[in-house]
Amino acid sequence: MAPRKGSRKTTAAAVPVNTTTEIVPVGRGGFLGHVVGHLVGKALPYAAPWVSVATLPPLAGFATNTMWGGEPLSAGLASAALAVGGAGLSAVAWKTTSATSGYGKFRRAQATASVAAGMGWLTCATAAGPFGSPVLDAWLIGGGLFAASWNVRQLLRNGASGDVVEETNGGGLGALAEAIGWEKVKVKNPKGSGKGTVRADVEVTAGGTVPDVQATTAKVAAALQVPPSGVIVTPDPENGARGTLSLRVADLLKDGVPFAPPTALGLLPTEPIPVGLYADGELWLINPFDADILQHLLVMGVTGAGKSEFARTILTHLMCRRKMSIFLVDVAKGRQTVGHIKDGLDWFVTETKEAKRLLKALPGAIKARGDVLADEGLDQWTPDSSLNAVVVWLEEAADLTDFDELEKIARAARSVGIWLVISLQRATWTNVSTDVRANLQATACFGVDDPGDASFCLPDSVTGAGAIPAWGSDRPGYAFSTGMGIPQERWTTEVRSALTDREVLAALVTAAAAVRDPLDDATAAALGQAYAQRGHRGTNRTTPGVQAPAPAALAPVPGAVTDRSAYVLEDDADMSEIEGAAAVEFAEARAEILGAIPGDPEPDADYASLRLEDDVPAADEDSGIAFAEQDRPSTEEARHILCVELDGWVRQGRLEFEPADLIPATVTAGRKRPWLQGELKRLTDTGVIRRDGHGSYSILQSPLQPA
Repeated sequence: MAPRKGSRKTTAAAVPVNTTTEIVPVGRGGFLGHVVGHLVGKALPYAAPWVSVATLPPLAGFATNTMWGGEPLSAGLASAALAVGGAGLSAVAWKTTSATSGYGKFRRAQATASVAAGMGWLTCATAAGPFGSPVLDAWLIGGGLFAASWNVRQLLRNGASGDVVEETNGGGLGALAEAIGWEKVKVKNPKGSGKGTVRADVEVTAGGTVPDVQATTAKVAAALQVPPSGVIVTPDPENGARGTLSLRVADLLKDGVPFAPPTALGLLPTEPIPVGLYADGELWLINPFDADILQHLLVMGVTGAGKSEFARTILTHLMCRRKMSIFLVDVAKGRQTVGHIKDGLDWFVTETKEAKRLLKALPGAIKARGDVLADEGLDQWTPDSSLNAVVVWLEEAADLTDFDELEKIARAARSVGIWLVISLQRATWTNVSTDVRANLQATACFGVDDPGDASFCLPDSVTGAGAIPAWGSDRPGYAFSTGMGIPQERWTTEVRSALTDREVLAALVTAAAAVRDPLDDATAAALGQAYAQRGHRGTNRTTPGVQAPAPAALAPVPGAVTDRSAYVLEDDADMSEIEGAAAVEFAEARAEILGAIPGDPEPDADYASLRLEDDVPAADEDSGIAFAEQDRPSTEEARHILCVELDGWVRQGRLEFEPADLIPATVTAGRKRPWLQGELKRLTDTGVIRRDGHGSYSILQSPLQPA
């Protein structure tokens, strides 16, 4: 039937759970009929025991007495058979009635007594007849009492008494406990949150343990047809016989979680960061810089599990704060993940060579920041310090540096306000050593393919409770997270990170340029040329909305030495012991260079036997050979030649070198191998260069620039 013109569709208003709305009917029967019908409907469930007592015993007794009660022999045999059958039915009733709780034991006793009394009365009625005294009296009195007892049980079961039964193993959870073999487990006080989760207290009896209960969470999940991660059993830290059972019966996060923007621009790093929502709808907050101990973060999950959304959410919030500087290294994806918010990054690295420079420069920055904090009277970084908080976010860190160096950085960076975040797909020992993982005390574990992989990231207490994100990439954004100020009781609750929009994040980062502080001078100076020549420079309040200009070119090298603080050193007589390994390397490089020199065009000449190490012989008037006398540079001039070479490399953006690269400058200076090795040692001691390993050095600053 087509709707009438002008009619509008209406939708039913949502009715709160456990609330009924009574509508009084208007029509046949009226109000009185409605009341009578309502009372009849309420009374019918309690009428069944009375109907059974009123009809079954007399009918059965009349039938058996008619069939076998006429003859004494048949009546006796029938009574004996009924007595034996009654005993058997009573035993069946006892065995088949559950009694896992006090209420269940009462129900079993009541059912067994009812069967035994009914069969006893029927035995007597078969021989004596059902309507004679005292058989009739026993039926009327005993049958009424048993019917009333079953009504009392129904009232208690339906909660009509108003009392709350603490032990609930006889209800739905009790049936579940029986099905999965929780014979030694009591489930108490189940409470629904109204947000898709149910929590209950768990207590084990003698011989049981909470870890035994945790081992059965997969059976519970299968019985309830929920994801394995939806059943969590958390032990009570103060009582080994108790725990908490958490069931997620509805997924409130399946439609996604919206991004929560910052409440204001220019907050301090110690303000909480809204990352997403918990499974029960509560806000997922982290606060790494305000925790008692700054806990470095390990982010793990397969491709497509949601690590990138998680990273963008945290980084965007931090980019909108003051006293904060962010270094991000992603040599795998480059600008793909955070290219739209790169202006908020003070140092964005996409090349392996520059990434290694950053990591090599961090130890020096950590030491310098520690000295500043000591001068300020601070044991660890706080917003009261003159230093910025720093985030160093590394994607696939195992490809960038060795474990020993990474472990030293993680161990020392915590107290000086440097938050290290390592993100990778699998944190196995081949990707991150156990020593490094021990210093990554905060975690965010997204979907993994193998349940065992979760143990590489999450604490044992979390995975043992059943909190294992073994859904791979099927549920992007879902995770379990620990540390960073998250309450420990929340570690086993599922979370989902927010969904971000590129345009929204880019607009936030652009607007926050006016409040972002540049990196503090102490840290910038300690990072040296690696930071000064970084490939990417973000925007901040000193350069709002525009890229910072390239650094000005260094002043031309003067003809005379004007600043000698970095290279005017002691004479060769005070040189330290030469490193054996460097000597071998220098000799190999020299042999290679000399081997490339073509043969002497005059092998028969008088000077053909001279070597580079030999002094120039005095001119022999008879030989007719004359050599122009060359002045050997002084020690100061020789060192200036070496420093000019290093300064030229800095100007070109070259910060790594090997000792063999300085052979031409050494020859020009009129010096030999021992002198070069001594100079390298002295330049290292003065902080101009750093020895990275055997035959490898990095330039920290130009030796021609004042310290």
